[in-house]
Amino acid sequence: MKTIIGRLEEQKILGQALLSREAELIAIYGRRRVGKTFLIREAFKSNIILEFSGVHNATLKEQLINFRNKLAEEMELRILQETPKNWVEAFEQLKKYSEPLLKKRKCVIFLDEFPWLNTVKSGFLSAFEYFWNSWGTKQDNLILAICGSAASWMIQKVVNNKGGLHNRITKKIRLLPFSLVETKHYLESRNVKLDLYQITQLYMAMGGIPHYLKEVTPGQSAAQNIDRMCFTKDGTLQSEFKNLYQSLFAEADKHISVVKALAAKPAGLTRKEIINACGLSSGGTATLLLEELLESGFISAYIPFEKNLRDSVYKLSDEYSRFYLKFIESGRASGSGTWIKLSTAPTWRSWSGTAFESICLKHTSEIKKALGISGIYTEESVWRFVGRKNQTGAQIDLLLDRNDFCISICEMKFSTGQFSIDKGYAEDLQNKVDVFRQETKTKKSIFIVLVTSFGTMQNPYKLSMVQNEVTLKDLFE
Repeated sequence: MKTIIGRLEEQKILGQALLSREAELIAIYGRRRVGKTFLIREAFKSNIILEFSGVHNATLKEQLINFRNKLAEEMELRILQETPKNWVEAFEQLKKYSEPLLKKRKCVIFLDEFPWLNTVKSGFLSAFEYFWNSWGTKQDNLILAICGSAASWMIQKVVNNKGGLHNRITKKIRLLPFSLVETKHYLESRNVKLDLYQITQLYMAMGGIPHYLKEVTPGQSAAQNIDRMCFTKDGTLQSEFKNLYQSLFAEADKHISVVKALAAKPAGLTRKEIINACGLSSGGTATLLLEELLESGFISAYIPFEKNLRDSVYKLSDEYSRFYLKFIESGRASGSGTWIKLSTAPTWRSWSGTAFESICLKHTSEIKKALGISGIYTEESVWRFVGRKNQTGAQIDLLLDRNDFCISICEMKFSTGQFSIDKGYAEDLQNKVDVFRQETKTKKSIFIVLVTSFGTMQNPYKLSMVQNEVTLKDLFE
């Protein structure tokens, strides 16, 4: 597994499956382009006896023909077998092919884009259930890995299946985008040598998606790569947005409307606010929509301080979607050199602050490590107070409620050099602390943590206001 970057926990799970003395049914899910197929291929490359992938929007007949052809290729048949009439027959063929191999060694069957095989009235899922329950569970040398980008479908139909697959999944992996440090290691493995600030700029535009990062060219700056990939006619990410959502969701327009609503409100929206903004029904439709976006990794939910799950605030967490909606979809300019100009404009400077906040929210474990509180039980939350007639409002984007009777209020600031606290910002920080203490009635000690690109300039305001500092370097630890 040496060629796999990061994915340490995932590699451990897959390694355990190889050592298992029982049949293993592994479900891997995560958003499109996140590296699911590569992980399975690399982890199991010497054990895979069949890899078959569903095709988006293909008919039942087309899927079965593809299956017949793939099986014939693996069996090295000169004359093709008859195309199976249905999935029951297809799985019978798979059994006959697999049984002699399973008697000799550990074997992996890999069914990729699993949800796409379940076409309307195909009977695929029930045939698969029977195949696994009647035969697969008895094969001690078998690992059956099923993989899908439609994360919500995988969870509802497979992981939380109430029928024949109930409790049959032996291991599950939700594959997330690379972290900052994993992105750094991945780029280095491709001879891309950029400093932490440049890597963060790339991350703001495309997140830790391996398929996007693969297109980064060595010897070019972050701005040059973003310019080429996002703003030129044949750029990889110029038209990726619609393909991304439409390949995952049957009613992609509704999902896109939620994403756009959240992109317009960086502070986040409650479920009720999303329903109103997008004109959704308040029943199960909205719940399912949010669940699908959450499980696919496009949005994240944050429970406000001293509130419960139903008060969750939802935020857009997919970097590429945020970047696309701000600069590509609504941008008037395009062509080579576009991003070189845009990246020096005031619009980018204000937007980059929001993008950096989102990145920090994904790296709270690194922030806690830098603060030396990794071993302390901590609840992460957000908090906002809209204000009253005689009381100013306040908003906290990351609050660490610690079990050592302390609360860390984290402020995130992205800049090209050392950040400087001026009188106005110092007053704003003090107001946040005062309003938070007054409205929550907390008796805990409150520390202000400043998370910045290159640290904070020493001045009286910093000395009086900031108790802890975290820099970009810490986020890469």
